[in-house]
Amino acid sequence: MYFAALLARTEDGWEASDTELDDVETLSDLTELAREASDDDTVIVFIEQEDAWFGIVRIEGEEDPRIYVSDGAAAARSSYGEILTREILGDDLDDIVDELESLDLDGTEDGEPLDGDTDDDEETSVAAEAVPAAPVGDRLILADLGMPPADLMALDSDALAEIADALGAAEVLEAVR
Repeated sequence: MYFAALLARTEDGWEASDTELDDVETLSDLTELAREASDDDTVIVFIEQEDAWFGIVRIEGEEDPRIYVSDGAAAARSSYGEILTREILGDDLDDIVDELESLDLDGTEDGEPLDGDTDDDEETSVAAEAVPAAPVGDRLILADLGMPPADLMALDSDALAEIADALGAAEVLEAVR
């Protein structure tokens, strides 16, 4: 189960809203959703999966999104997390996946699949194994907004509340939770 929220900076301060990710299949979809919340100002998208991992996407105007994920391996095992980790690691992840797949480490002789065919779940599993079980992405993503990298990397439970507090947006966040 996922929880997602948007924090958009406006002339009057921060505005918070929870959001549905049903139509999000790519980073472009997520970026478009965020840009709809605020034209040229900063938008922080927060995604969390049952306290296993959280991700932050920062969008400012037409600039490329900046991304941080608290646990790359856990995130890579989920649909929205894989979108974020693939964007962070890009071609490096594809190279690692190709290398792991070439090793035929599936527990059978000659690398033959156990059930005859491979599927998308197997590819996601290989990708998840290739991603570190540690924070990945832009650790400075919130530094200029009041949350130093060390504080960001130390977050585990209730990360959104602590992020909103550091940004000065705790009160508006409480209104949507």
